[in-house]
Amino acid sequence: MAPAIPKTPVGTPHDFDFEHGRWRTTLRRLLQPLSGSQEWADYTGTSNVHPLLGGRANLVELEITGPLGRIEGVSLRLFDTQRQRWTLNYSNVTGGTLELPMSGGFNGSRHGIFYGAETVKGKPILVRFVVDVLDADHCRFEQAFSADGGATWEVNWIALDTRLP
Repeated sequence: MAPAIPKTPVGTPHDFDFEHGRWRTTLRRLLQPLSGSQEWADYTGTSNVHPLLGGRANLVELEITGPLGRIEGVSLRLFDTQRQRWTLNYSNVTGGTLELPMSGGFNGSRHGIFYGAETVKGKPILVRFVVDVLDADHCRFEQAFSADGGATWEVNWIALDTRLP
């Protein structure tokens, strides 16, 4: 049975406006989430964020490289005007399909929180994705998994973005 998705703040159609443009991305990825392993891999590269539909949507292109190879992905973010929430829809180029979406919004203009449900090794889990706007030129993204309905979380993806000229 899928765990219940926690409530999130409402959003606005311009929550992601801060991110439009080109960014230098540094990323740490936990190699074996929910296994007890603490082996991480580091990556660097770029993210490009393109506004769509007057800001009510955007497309993120991620291209990073590290010791274990290259990660290329896209995230399509769409604002649902009726629910006042964003959906985050991600695809890694090697998978070729969109993952299950996460939904959420921003608590004020500097902190966004999004939740979704996935399956890891045949078990349903919760996924939490947090966006922190540090200032006009820096933002931080963190993904975590919970195998116990949100009682505890294991961070498995940390990205720091710095705006490029």
